[in-house]
Amino acid sequence: MAHLRSRRRLALAVPVVLSLTASLGFLPGVASAAPVDTPAVAAEEGPNLAYVVNTKKADHGTIESVKKAIAKADGTVVATYKKIGVIVVHSANPEFGKQIRAVRGVQSAGATRTTPLTPAGTTDEGAAQYLSAAEAAEVEARSTAAEEPLEADQWDLRAMGADKAAKINPGSKKVTVAVIDTGVDDTHPDLAPNFSASQSANCAGGVADTSEGAWRPYTPEDYHGTHVAGEIAAARNDIGVAGVAPGVKVSSINVTDRENGLFYPESVVCAFVFAADHGVEITNNSYYVDPWLYNCMDDPDQRAIVDAVNRAQQYATKKGTLHLASAGNSNHDLDSDAIVDDSSPDDSTPVTRTIDPHECFDVPTQLPGIVTVSATGVKNTKSYYSTYGKGVIDIAAPGGDKYQIPDTPSKNGRILSTMPSNAYGYLQGTSMAAPHASGVAALLKSKYPWATPGQLQALLKAQADSQSCPTDYDGDGDGVVDATCEGGKRVNGFYGFGIVNALRAVK
Repeated sequence: MAHLRSRRRLALAVPVVLSLTASLGFLPGVASAAPVDTPAVAAEEGPNLAYVVNTKKADHGTIESVKKAIAKADGTVVATYKKIGVIVVHSANPEFGKQIRAVRGVQSAGATRTTPLTPAGTTDEGAAQYLSAAEAAEVEARSTAAEEPLEADQWDLRAMGADKAAKINPGSKKVTVAVIDTGVDDTHPDLAPNFSASQSANCAGGVADTSEGAWRPYTPEDYHGTHVAGEIAAARNDIGVAGVAPGVKVSSINVTDRENGLFYPESVVCAFVFAADHGVEITNNSYYVDPWLYNCMDDPDQRAIVDAVNRAQQYATKKGTLHLASAGNSNHDLDSDAIVDDSSPDDSTPVTRTIDPHECFDVPTQLPGIVTVSATGVKNTKSYYSTYGKGVIDIAAPGGDKYQIPDTPSKNGRILSTMPSNAYGYLQGTSMAAPHASGVAALLKSKYPWATPGQLQALLKAQADSQSCPTDYDGDGDGVVDATCEGGKRVNGFYGFGIVNALRAVK
């Protein structure tokens, strides 16, 4: 679970967006992307890998021609997303990628992992801290009658005016935020009132499974998605905690591999398409697509991953879905000339490499049109771990910071939210910042139901509180400058257009 982001590309970042869009080449027009599925048959011998094959055109003739070539190259089609021209394939042929890239009608194709398929990442920073019964009792004693029992420890809600906003407009039941993540425990009493099962699924492997409970976490240790969901829409029901938008719906699209917990590209493609086809207004993406922290366009496999996921998210955007993503927890400057990546690929043996973040992209974070969110602590200062970058960060939101101590019963600078099995716990990371921003986006969509994804982006930036660059940034207090913020008060690399403000959003 190293890739969950407790962890994007902004329209104003013209040079990067244009270079990325140009690199992706032709992206098919979209109308309906319901997949046509056929059973996957694994090869009996040799390493069986998963691939995404992206066609130059999304017409029937091109797709069928490419599917015939896939069969000739010893590939088995798992799912076909016709309207975006993406085909998910399994093959044990070690030359499959090379052979299929030479086929007429193929735009890009590549393996989505570096190790064989097993039989049968998120962006939080540090281990979870569960709230004990004694601690809960102390927090409840400090909470007022007007608050949820554990709300005294939710400094994040007060920092963004979400407690006051809920009294004006808690959000509409007609708005759904899909949590693309490790699954959501919808039986939790704080989540059950607002959960939308009809907009939930398990997309692991690239095919949507909508059977009852498929969207739930596999084990209690897969807590990340449940924590994120609570931050967005935990109900104000006199139980536990409250979410930023306690009146909206939340759904779960589980995209994690059951064996290793990784977020593979074909699963994320499925999730974006499923969300769009099931009327989801907003998706929250607190992860990066495995196995590469950064996908470089000069590598055929990584290029195909960027192409496939970008087609899927753009399809959803055209159908009216806004996507928010966490910026990452590496304290990287995404507008720098070079970044050392020593964690990729994360499904086998990582190899240290130096990448240019203008040519190698964090997916989905740096895809065009997606809202990128950095993290702040109780002092409204960038969290020590949060990745940043001028022209990349759109907005900032509370993500927690153990070095920024709040005046709460626990004195815990992390974020308190729901956990599986009716529990509560603290996490920190840009994984926690993104859902705070998604909650504000849901409030804006509730107030302006006609707003398009582009208009929602503009509203998100307009409601944010401007935050200037610090003179000297020392996130962990060790006397060493940890990052350099570039830009002015209105827009800069640490906070984008500012820190989200739920109260301003509803007013």
